[in-house]
Amino acid sequence: MKVTVTTLSDDIFTLDVSEDLELDNFKAFCEVESGCPANQIVLNANGRLLRDDKKTLKELGIRDGDIVVLQRILQPGASSPSPANPLPHLDFSSIRVPGVVSNPHNPSFGAEDDPKVIRDMFLANAEQLALLKQNNPRLADALLTGSLESFSAVLKEQVAARADRQHQRIRMMNSDPFDTEAQRLIAEEIRQKNIDANMEAAMEYNPETFGTVVMLYIHCHVNGFPVKAFIDSGAQTTIMSAKCAERCNIMRLVDTRFCGIAKGVGVQRIIGRIHMVQIRIEKDFLTTSFSVLEDQPMDMILGLDMLKRHQCNIDLKTNVLRIGTTGTETTFLAEGELPRASSIETEIEESLLLQGNSALRNNNPSTPSMSIAPSTDGAGTSTQTSVNTNEPTVRELMNLGFSREQVETELQRCGGDKTQAMAALFAKSLRF
Repeated sequence: MKVTVTTLSDDIFTLDVSEDLELDNFKAFCEVESGCPANQIVLNANGRLLRDDKKTLKELGIRDGDIVVLQRILQPGASSPSPANPLPHLDFSSIRVPGVVSNPHNPSFGAEDDPKVIRDMFLANAEQLALLKQNNPRLADALLTGSLESFSAVLKEQVAARADRQHQRIRMMNSDPFDTEAQRLIAEEIRQKNIDANMEAAMEYNPETFGTVVMLYIHCHVNGFPVKAFIDSGAQTTIMSAKCAERCNIMRLVDTRFCGIAKGVGVQRIIGRIHMVQIRIEKDFLTTSFSVLEDQPMDMILGLDMLKRHQCNIDLKTNVLRIGTTGTETTFLAEGELPRASSIETEIEESLLLQGNSALRNNNPSTPSMSIAPSTDGAGTSTQTSVNTNEPTVRELMNLGFSREQVETELQRCGGDKTQAMAALFAKSLRF
């Protein structure tokens, strides 16, 4: 079974042991991992002290997945207290620690216009915006609304949440390890670290899972008019938008007696039904019916009724749609051929990016639109220029809840620019 051991100095490790292992032998394992002598180790689990060294873990009530708190207690006659030795009767939570915001519910950005500057920095940098959408979708959604107030509110809320977690973490480290609330915070910290580790492993070993999947579209003709049709085996019926029906000159055939409401991922109003229309795929002429939707962003969706009727086969290996009744194959469209409606957010994002670039040029014509890239020497080898980071700037960014290592890395990468580093830190955040 696996038992997680955490210390008050924030060291966490997992031991794979047998439930029949005696407590003194378990302490020996802990000594190897933590470096703390076994005779100075005191363990507690589930709110109680583990006392009898000769009892097995099973007899002490330790089960697979449990969390054990390791505390170091000095033997009598020791000359000085160990840094890992807690003082349970003292509360250090009111002491201000450097790098932590003193009031987590009212954090300061250091400047009144920082949310606007950060927003403009994201809009001017497509790479940072893509990272933000991947790692921090809530902040990205607020950014794409175009409202500075909405973006500023979410940004400040996330900064406050970071500072609050840091505040709780310090209280946890200085509180009584036998306290139920402290154990809950330790368990939550371990759970979050496991989630972050899982996501980082996925980004390293399966980065394709974070990419955008190209939707399946084909070329076809409806009543002689060219249309790009979306292949959706999850749609019950074949659908067409009202605008596309007008463009194909078949709106006159809509039977409004079949109006209603279409419910799926969203809710849309059905204007009516066109009972039979001829469509052409490659050289095949097929007939189908359409449900005409009022506000459908996609021109046409070939649903399961059409696919089953003509025994269609979606072949992802060869990237074709094969019509079983005729044997005809048509290739799915490449990403560059997809209609704009295939990505509903595309138009909004491009508009905001243009606004952001325009605003930056108007405010500061010399402001670059992309992040600073490392220089290269004559041999073509990438070289990173060392930048002396300003300690007040480092501490100001650390006050937002980021570690010193993260802050210094981003400041070096951004050439010491505080705003660019701040935007990069939020873009790479995995906690929200």
